[in-house]
Amino acid sequence: MKKVLVITYYWPPAGGPGVQRWLKFVKYLQDFEVEPIVYIPENPHYPIEDATLASEIPKSLKVYTQPLFEPYGLAKVFSSKKTKRISSGIIQTKNQSFFEKIMLWVRGNFFIPDARKYWIKPSVKYLTEVISKENIDTIITTGPPHSVHLIGRQLKKDAGVTWLADFRDPWTSIGYHKELKLTRSSEKKHKELERAVLNEADRILVTSNTTKLEFEELTKRPISVITNGYDSDYSGDAHLDRNFTISHIGSLLTGRNPKNLWKVLSQIAAEDAVFRGDLQLEFMGVVSQDVMDSMYRYELGPYIKMLGYGSHAEAQRKQQRSQLLLMVEIDSDETKGIIPGKLFEYMVAKRPILAIGPEGWEAGDIIKNMNAGEVFDYKAQTELKKTILEWYTAFKKGKIISESTDIEKYSRKSLTQELSKLL
Repeated sequence: MKKVLVITYYWPPAGGPGVQRWLKFVKYLQDFEVEPIVYIPENPHYPIEDATLASEIPKSLKVYTQPLFEPYGLAKVFSSKKTKRISSGIIQTKNQSFFEKIMLWVRGNFFIPDARKYWIKPSVKYLTEVISKENIDTIITTGPPHSVHLIGRQLKKDAGVTWLADFRDPWTSIGYHKELKLTRSSEKKHKELERAVLNEADRILVTSNTTKLEFEELTKRPISVITNGYDSDYSGDAHLDRNFTISHIGSLLTGRNPKNLWKVLSQIAAEDAVFRGDLQLEFMGVVSQDVMDSMYRYELGPYIKMLGYGSHAEAQRKQQRSQLLLMVEIDSDETKGIIPGKLFEYMVAKRPILAIGPEGWEAGDIIKNMNAGEVFDYKAQTELKKTILEWYTAFKKGKIISESTDIEKYSRKSLTQELSKLL
């Protein structure tokens, strides 16, 4: 059986989509004659935790750890809430406090590529011995944080291993990168490191075709696409909510603000008293202040239900019970290749997806190709209103259904089989 070392920052008890990709790969790799060994930080700073995910870690899995110094711990002394928000990737672009501006400037210019950079040197020293002890010839790094890739870069030089670099998100082209208040020299350093990783890794793994095309401009190394996926045996028999619920699962960050959707829902509610009685907007996860302000501006306050952060199991149940599932992406060229991990769980929940994002959005193409829902750009109003009314009419008749097809190829086990072939 082939051994591989997986180097990742996010691991249970971390919550959110960042942890699930490699937790699921590790869960199934042994089924395909690959023995994973995992390396994680001993004392990480996780802004979101979900203890239930630990139950999915294989009992036979060997895990190595090393302590990590993170400057977020120092920053929390001054503002725990804002530090947690920024470390989660939630960057408030409006009404930033002086402290937030300073934090972002320091984050972008002093901690390159990110605040986990102090984990690189001790990890390389420690893992060189682990690689020799375990007789490992292949390592996998997954980012962000992209400092993890720099561990892989040095191990390839020092230990002579084959190195696969997995990008769950892009590096310098991701939306929040431009909000880090980078100096010209810092921006240059980020791009140099990105190019070095892409050209020194033996193989690149990405989650979307858009990212693959972007990286092909920077490297001749082989690039493979393995999307995120779902890991559920749900059979479509959950009891649906009695309300006309439109649910969003996960963080609704700054910029993901579909104002025309709020406007359309407000219009329908003003025109139809029965609709007003049925409508419910549910949010499981963090919702940024600008999104909340917009919903209240359109007088949707009475219909909002904030569920807070829930475990992965609770999120799955909510997906299965909701009448419609909302998915929103920032309206920009940089986000066209973002395929949220929750998309595949939305599809397997067998509930129609209401998706709003940029034109040419790769996730939108998947939804349309799989017949999993309807996709709109940020300008849509007339067609958006028409579709919501059609769904509402079907809801009143008890016939609002999803007709998703051919989703089995996105199961975590099928995707792990693809990965095993690359290894």
